[in-house]
Amino acid sequence: MSETPMRVRAVVDLAALRANVRTLKARARGAQLMAVVKADAYGHGALPCARAAREAGAEWVGTALPQEALALRAAGDTGRLMCWLWTPGDPWREAVEADIDVSVSGLWALDEVTAAVRTCGRPARVQLKIDTGLGRNGCQPGDWEQLVAAARAAEEAGLLRVTGIWSHFACADEPGHPSIRAQLAVFKDAVGYAERQGLRPEVRHIANSPATLTLPETHFDLVRTGVAMYGISPSPELGTPESLGLRPVMTLTASLASVKRVPGGHGVSYGHQYTTPGETTLALVPVGYADGIPRAASGTGPVLIGGKWRTVAGRVAMDQFVVDLGGDDAKPGDEAVLFGPGDHGEPTAEDWARATGTIAYEVVTRISARVPRVHVGDTASTGGTARTPRGDSGRDHDTGGTG
Repeated sequence: MSETPMRVRAVVDLAALRANVRTLKARARGAQLMAVVKADAYGHGALPCARAAREAGAEWVGTALPQEALALRAAGDTGRLMCWLWTPGDPWREAVEADIDVSVSGLWALDEVTAAVRTCGRPARVQLKIDTGLGRNGCQPGDWEQLVAAARAAEEAGLLRVTGIWSHFACADEPGHPSIRAQLAVFKDAVGYAERQGLRPEVRHIANSPATLTLPETHFDLVRTGVAMYGISPSPELGTPESLGLRPVMTLTASLASVKRVPGGHGVSYGHQYTTPGETTLALVPVGYADGIPRAASGTGPVLIGGKWRTVAGRVAMDQFVVDLGGDDAKPGDEAVLFGPGDHGEPTAEDWARATGTIAYEVVTRISARVPRVHVGDTASTGGTARTPRGDSGRDHDTGGTG
């Protein structure tokens, strides 16, 4: 790792990511694996993570936005690549020309992709999505026959190849939820109907991370792994990362910007929601909500400083927050560990999720462009370490999706 001092850094362990992918492939029991790198790989860096996942055996890479997929192609990724969140006027032609599998959930999207094909003269790779009960994107079952017929006609005309049929679970992270069985039945019916109409998809897929880990009957030809690939449990009900054979990939650290003694009764941060109970030492951690630290962590967020867990004292500001060290000493430049794998007693992303009333997915994904990513364990870099400026990652949006 580079010894250059940094205000803050997010260290991304690509060796851990590759190990997680291998673990998930073993769970997939012969199905292919799609590494989901939407939203800049859940904040970890899309290109390095896509490359590491492919090195570990991922046959597919998936993104939400077409712009994300096109950025990967521009950076040299040549393997199977799919994107699924489209709006009218999006870059269909560019995606077709780049050999990206595009998801179609309705006739408007099929019309746009076939129009793009007519302008570029190259057939599209299309995956049809059926809404089996999540209620987001996907064709409603009552409209499925019409979409299948239109896709089959376009295929016979040489405009496209239907390469996949897919869907997404609503509650796979809740073991035994009745919607799982119901959605699986709808999916099987939709696939069966499409195949009877002459479609021959290369891949059928509905399993996300929790289904990959716990529902082997849902694996079909392909599983899509997002959050689990980054070493985060899809939900506490399924187990800890360690019990699932996964290792958290991101560690977020900062260098203390100020350490000072203050008297008792000293107000701390905006609104003086925290007042020192007695003479103490205050440490300033130079990260705040502009870096992705949730303001909801005010008074609750855990931090490891000097080998001890501390808690954010007072409000999280835009660029900084304060920690009360009690009688302990520290100095500017000392390390504060906000979260990591937990190997050295540091909090984890799940600890931050509990402290702020959210999920660990959000904790890592929201870390902002001001935080440099330092990729370690990268077989493509000479020293095993590569620093990625966050603004070069191609992330434009944070989207809900399919991992």
